[in-house]
Amino acid sequence: MNRDLTQGSVLQNIFYFSLPYLLSYFLQTLYGMADLFIVGRFEGVASTTAVSIGSQVMHMVTVMLVGLAMGTTVTIGQAVGGRDRDKAAECIGNTAVLFLGLSVILAALLNVWARPIAGLMSTPAEAVEGTVAYLTVCFFGIPFITAYNIISAIFRGLGDSKSPMYFIAAACLVNIGLDYLFIGGLHLGPVGAALGTTLSQAVSVVLALAMIARKKLGGIALRAQDFRLQRETMGRILKIGVPVALQDGLIQISFLVITVIANQRGLTDAAAVGIVEKIISFVFLVPSSLLSTVSALGAQCIGAGQRERAVQTLRYAVGIALAFGVVITAVVQGTAQGAVALFTTDAVVAAAGAAYLRGYILDCVCAGVHFSFSGYFCACGRSELSFLHNISSILLVRLPGAYFASRLFPHTLLPMGLATAAGSLLSVLICLVLFAGLRRRERAA
Repeated sequence: MNRDLTQGSVLQNIFYFSLPYLLSYFLQTLYGMADLFIVGRFEGVASTTAVSIGSQVMHMVTVMLVGLAMGTTVTIGQAVGGRDRDKAAECIGNTAVLFLGLSVILAALLNVWARPIAGLMSTPAEAVEGTVAYLTVCFFGIPFITAYNIISAIFRGLGDSKSPMYFIAAACLVNIGLDYLFIGGLHLGPVGAALGTTLSQAVSVVLALAMIARKKLGGIALRAQDFRLQRETMGRILKIGVPVALQDGLIQISFLVITVIANQRGLTDAAAVGIVEKIISFVFLVPSSLLSTVSALGAQCIGAGQRERAVQTLRYAVGIALAFGVVITAVVQGTAQGAVALFTTDAVVAAAGAAYLRGYILDCVCAGVHFSFSGYFCACGRSELSFLHNISSILLVRLPGAYFASRLFPHTLLPMGLATAAGSLLSVLICLVLFAGLRRRERAA
């Protein structure tokens, strides 16, 4: 189940690890896209807006949990690279205890805040009840979402990116089937979309636990003592994971703020931005997979004392990210309106979304580059550097740019999309400076 990523061709290892990860991300993104697509076909604009806003909130919760789990992936990866199975087992056990408690607390707190959250999102009046209902159901499913993502993080730290792909593939099929049943058949609207998502996540967790019981964790034997919280192990997980979780949370907050800005422009722009966010989450599968690939491969290499191999992994990832970004940007410029129209029958919404997408897609050129650098910083145990460049781009460019673009250009969403791309460009520049400084300190040590 586990794989040694410190040997063989670096480029081959990148593709071996990232392709299953990419497919996993694709399938997980298909969850939200399927919800939005099916709701758009069977319900009106209000239900579409409710699902798009509710799923953005859930995406924020999920990415923060995944970000926190980066501490687990990197810590296990370093232990595996250093051939320390006992340390890897201790990390797995401590992770299970930490996230079990966290998921229960989150589920309880967020259910109390479901309606205030809908208010904070400036949800259009027509979509408020649907948004609250969607969030309530999904918040109860947080323990399942947490369990799936933590199990996946453990496997990836062991060098196994295939198993999570199998779990999510089965769950995705279940989700699509349940969406058609609950939304198309039973006409439950946003509640049906939330039920489909929650129940399918439960399926993925059951499958993951069944595989662990049958195949074990790559030869790593868990003992009762591994589930006792250890200050050093917890400190290592949280030192890496907390900055990543905060970074990812702030990124999602920035997107939510942009959604609020769009919501204040009316139902048409609110629906358009919600649809484009789903499309962008699909396009960003490659940059996101590169971040996790560089962090997992880099962690094993650094654990094995092969720091130059980790740098080589970063260089390959940056090259792949740039090539993908240029190609996908060129393609989307000519297909933007058709892509948005897949999710709505409203021609005005499709036109508004196409303008936003044409500006936003430029972000893909830069995002893959700074995602790759973030993965390298995490692998080095310096996730605070990733936090630094992201928070700088959000506060200095992305949010003020979106706000002023909305005010200065009230009849088009194109400038708001460009503001996000400008923020990523700043991130790339900061990453280059931070990387150069990190390399100088490594050589001097």
